[in-house]
Amino acid sequence: MKLKLIYWTLGSAVIVFVLYLIFSPSSTGEGNEILSETKLGKFKVEITTSGELEALRSVQVLGPTEARRFRVGNFTIENMVDEGTVVKKGEFIASLDKTELFGRLEDKRLDFEQIQAQYEQIQLDTSLVLRAERDNLLNLEYMVGEKRLVLEQSEYEPPAIIKQNEYNVERAIREFEQAKERYRIKTMQEKARMTEVTAKLREVRLEVTQMEDVLEKFVVLAPQDGMVIYTQGRGGKVREGSQISSWSPVVATLPDLTAMQSVTFINEVDIRKVKPGQLVELNLDAFPEKKLTGVVTKVANVGQQRPNSDAKVFEVIVKVNESDPLLRPSMTTGNSIIVDEFEEALYVPLEAVNVENDSINYVYLKNGTKQEVKLGMANANDVIIEIGLKEGDKVYLSTPSWGQNVAVKLLDELNGKRNDQLEETLAGNVDFTSLSHPMQEDQ
Repeated sequence: MKLKLIYWTLGSAVIVFVLYLIFSPSSTGEGNEILSETKLGKFKVEITTSGELEALRSVQVLGPTEARRFRVGNFTIENMVDEGTVVKKGEFIASLDKTELFGRLEDKRLDFEQIQAQYEQIQLDTSLVLRAERDNLLNLEYMVGEKRLVLEQSEYEPPAIIKQNEYNVERAIREFEQAKERYRIKTMQEKARMTEVTAKLREVRLEVTQMEDVLEKFVVLAPQDGMVIYTQGRGGKVREGSQISSWSPVVATLPDLTAMQSVTFINEVDIRKVKPGQLVELNLDAFPEKKLTGVVTKVANVGQQRPNSDAKVFEVIVKVNESDPLLRPSMTTGNSIIVDEFEEALYVPLEAVNVENDSINYVYLKNGTKQEVKLGMANANDVIIEIGLKEGDKVYLSTPSWGQNVAVKLLDELNGKRNDQLEETLAGNVDFTSLSHPMQEDQ
């Protein structure tokens, strides 16, 4: 038993010693330092940001704008569907209080009845007056004929009698002509009275009809398919019980959910890379499994400052290519704007790149070399290596213990171009001075 115990003890000690030799930092020179491999493959340069969905097109749902013609200043919303309700064209959205306009309509109906009675009275008066004038004309015409007959029969009477009968005929003719002129003038007067009262009656009838039509519009219906979104008023969102002005009677907005866009903001460092026409990959926070695509349609020319931030940002509009019933306004989207794509590129993690003397980009290789590299485009995680490495090279993601006193192995191709190359890299890709591990050393 003692011999067996000795063997077990010696075996355990050997195993522990072997493990120490394998995993000891001094045996490899790497310690806890992490290595990564240079990769060759497809490389995508993208800018990732969050955005908010909104409808590409939306329609304002309005109350009766014609009501202000009838001195109605404000409407009170009596009933209204809940915000977010999806409606079809012609379906109910809200109803407005009709009390004020209904009172004015009743007053106008009374005016209409009074004017209609006045119209009928004038019509009767005109008929009677003109009939009397026509009767008088007929009588005077008979009188002229009678006087002429007397004149003809007095052919053998004394000259004085004949002369008197001639005067009587002339007087009868004159009175008849005067009566005809009076009838003409009277007819014009009565026509004017009828025209005036007819116009007034037509005007009041039209106002009554228009008020009745406007009253029907106090029940607000959807002008198109969409989702009801409450609009902002002076006292907050316009909802049931709110008042709206007849000069701006916006009850709600109705976005077209078949065409959506994502509104996002890009910081001033990256905005130079974003251009209309670039492809965008989108995902939804509410539905992580849903993958969408889009295209940049608009890039703001003027920056703005977002709340609680000192950084300047630029608004970017991304049109969503797909139409999906799951998409809703105000949903949060993750937007990856594709700045550039390379079918084949050699790249390493950003953490592997270091900077010396503000002009030399280099990496630490596993073989103990401090190798200068020429950088290309970068994304959020990796950077393209144009010159200095080959596929499969092992690079450190942090400064190894042996790297402090090792000189950089410079590239002949970059002689005289290092400052320009660094400036282009920093301007076009990423600010390496902001990475988490020390990047500027041995200066």
